[in-house]
Amino acid sequence: MKTKQKEKSFDAVKMMRDARNKITAETQNMKFDELRKYIDNQLKNSGLKPIGQ
Repeated sequence: MKTKQKEKSFDAVKMMRDARNKITAETQNMKFDELRKYIDNQLKNSGLKPIGQ
C-alpha cells in the first residue's frame, strides 16, 4: 500500500545541515582563541541570555 507524502513547508533537517555547513565554512581555519571569540560574538548577537542570569 502506497501513501501520499505531504509536501513539507519547513525542513528542519535541511535547515540544521545548512547552518552547520555555514558555521564550518566560517570557522574551519580558526585557532582556538579565534573560535572562542567567534562563539562569544555569535552568542552576544543572538540575544540569548547566559545560563544562571
